[in-house]
Amino acid sequence: MRRRAPRRSVNVAQPIGPVQTFAVDGLTHEAKGVARLQGKVTFIEGALPGETVTAQVTKTGRRFDEAALTAIISPSPYRVEPACEHFSTCGGCSYQHLADEKQLSSKADWLRGQLRHLISTQTLECLSDKSTGYRRRARIAIEVKKGQVMFGFRSKASSDIVSIDRCVVLTNSLQTTFRSLKQALSINDLASALGHVELLEDTKGVSVLFRLTAAVSEERQHEWEEWAKQEQVTLYWQAPKASKADVVAEKMRYYDLGRFRLRYHPQDFIQVNDIMNQKMLAQAMDWLDPTQQDVVLDLFCGVGNFSLPLAQQAQSVIGVEVQESMVEAARENARINGLDNLSFVAADLTKPIENELFHHAITKVLLDPPRAGAFEFLDSIIKIAPRQILYVSCNASTLARDAEYLVAKGYQVLRVGLMDMFPQTSHVESMMLLQKKK
Repeated sequence: MRRRAPRRSVNVAQPIGPVQTFAVDGLTHEAKGVARLQGKVTFIEGALPGETVTAQVTKTGRRFDEAALTAIISPSPYRVEPACEHFSTCGGCSYQHLADEKQLSSKADWLRGQLRHLISTQTLECLSDKSTGYRRRARIAIEVKKGQVMFGFRSKASSDIVSIDRCVVLTNSLQTTFRSLKQALSINDLASALGHVELLEDTKGVSVLFRLTAAVSEERQHEWEEWAKQEQVTLYWQAPKASKADVVAEKMRYYDLGRFRLRYHPQDFIQVNDIMNQKMLAQAMDWLDPTQQDVVLDLFCGVGNFSLPLAQQAQSVIGVEVQESMVEAARENARINGLDNLSFVAADLTKPIENELFHHAITKVLLDPPRAGAFEFLDSIIKIAPRQILYVSCNASTLARDAEYLVAKGYQVLRVGLMDMFPQTSHVESMMLLQKKK
C-alpha cells in the first residue's frame, strides 16, 4: 500500500498591525530575538531569549516575519541598561542591552553553529577584554541638515545619520576629540565641505582626517591646523576625488606591538582594538609556534602585524599584500626593526602567483583575509602543501567554506578560537589552526 505522506505544518503569516504576545527562545547573530507563533518564526528587534514580550509585526514573508518590540512582560535576567543613550537608534552597536558575559556566550554559540561541520569535538577557545573604551579608530558620518550639523553614525536599518554626543566604545582620548570636534564644526562652515571624518589613536597620539568633497581655502585650512595644535592632534586632509590623503614621511602614523614599531599611512588597515590585537598575536604565535626550521607564508599581511613577530622566531617569512603602498610600509617596518629574514610581495591573492620566493619550502601559512575569504587562493596553498595553516577570519561563513575545502584536501582542524574584537556589536573574529594529515 502506498503510504500517505505525513501532513506538513504550514507557516501562518501573521497580520501586520496587531500587537501580539511572543515567547522568545533564541537570538540571531544580529541580536534579534527569535520567537514562534503558530509555527511561524518571528524576529523581534530588541527582544532577548527567555523573555515574554509584546510586539507588532512590521514585515511579513513566506518563511519569517519581523516585528517591533512594544513591551517587555517578563525580562531576561541578562538584560542590562545600555551604556549609551543612543543605543536604540544608532546602528553602531547591537548588543548593549545584553550582559557582557552573555554577549560572549551568544557569539560562541553562533560561531559553533557556523562551524558545526568542522568542530564537533574541538573546544572553542575565547579571547576577550574590556567591553567599552576599546575602539581606536572610527569613521564619523557628517551632514548639514536645515542648518544643523549632524555628526555621528548611521542609524539602524537606515542611511540616516544619528547625531550623537559621545560613543562609549571609543577610547577615552577619541571621545575627548569627538566632543571637541563636534563643537568646533557646529560653529564653522567646514562641515558642508566634508564627506566624513576619520578619528584614529595609536602610539603616536590622536589624529583627525577630513575627507573633503569640495575645495577649502588656505585660510580655512590654517584655522583648523590651529585647532589641531590646540587639541594636540594631528590633522590630515584628503582632497576631493583623491583616493587617499597625501601624507609626507614625517607625518606617517605608527603603533607599538611588543618590541616592534610599525609605521603606516593613516588610512591603511590596522586592527581597531589594540589590546585584542596584542592578545590575538600572542595566541597566533602560540598556536603556530614557528621555529628556526620554518619558512612561513603570511597572506594578506598588511604592514606586517603578524609578519614581524613571526620573523623573530622563524627561519624566514614571506608576506603577501595586494596594496603596493602597504607592501612598501611593511618593507620599511622590517628595516627599521632590524629584521633581514623578511620578504614582501605585492600580489592579487584572487589570482595565481608566480614568484621565485614561492620556490622555498614553505612549512607554515598564516592568512588573515577580508570578509570575502581566500577561496581563490586555496588551490595555491594546497600546492605549497604546508604542514600547518593558521586562518584568522572576520567572517565565519567564509571561514567555514574555506576550511571545509581544506579539510576535503587533506587537512584536519586542530584548534578553533573566538576573539571578541568588537564588544557590544554582532561582529565575530575567529582563529582556526589546521594541520596536514600524515
